[in-house]
Amino acid sequence: MSSEDRNFDDLTERFSTRIYDTAKGEWRLKILKQDLSAVTASQTLDVWDAGCGQAQISLWLAEQGHQITCSDISARMLDIARESFQQAQLPARFLHQSLQQLSSNEGPFDLVLCHAVLEWLVAPYEGLAQIAERVKHGGYLSLLFYNRNAMVYQNVLRGGWRLQPILDDEYIGKGHKLSPPNPLYPHEVMEFIGQMGLEVEAHSGVRVFHDYLNQDALKNSDPEQIFALEARFCRMPVYRDMGRYIHLLLKRP
Repeated sequence: MSSEDRNFDDLTERFSTRIYDTAKGEWRLKILKQDLSAVTASQTLDVWDAGCGQAQISLWLAEQGHQITCSDISARMLDIARESFQQAQLPARFLHQSLQQLSSNEGPFDLVLCHAVLEWLVAPYEGLAQIAERVKHGGYLSLLFYNRNAMVYQNVLRGGWRLQPILDDEYIGKGHKLSPPNPLYPHEVMEFIGQMGLEVEAHSGVRVFHDYLNQDALKNSDPEQIFALEARFCRMPVYRDMGRYIHLLLKRP
């Protein structure tokens, strides 16, 4: 495993085509917006997007009048985010720094976004603790992370050579470049945030069915029906905890 946090300068285009510009990516954004709307609709917030990527959620928040700080260790991702804000003629700060560097120098903030970041860190829980410290009392942390439950389950469903690495607990970080090295178990994240005194305001699974369907099943299914099922079950505990991603909206009392 690398001793450094993952920088996506070399995978910017692949992220756009494989994640951001897909129905899967659109659904992820939809769930995030649903969970965040209750917090963001009633007041103007000072927001830090930690590891912003292409900053789609931050752009949506800026359209509502919120004050945005975007940061990322990938200069190319940050350039794409900056260009999106410029095209929309919306203001934001853009900082080319790691979240660990910024966590000691910025804020605190009304809302901190940490979306699909922790699983790429060498020390995810240390990063989570640093990010959470930048949330104001009475403020919120929007935490989206890659679910280790889903990684285990999908590999078991595929069978074959994948079974032994799962039995040996040696499957993490194998295979595709877009497979994160440190996916997290939801129950362990919940225990950790409880120790930090954060309260859960919203808890959702992202793609609780879609990613388990093979290509034949996807071709033979109506996408609208699939996502209608996602909407119905994504916050029910059993299904929620099997989502490809888990989203937690957390409040610091």
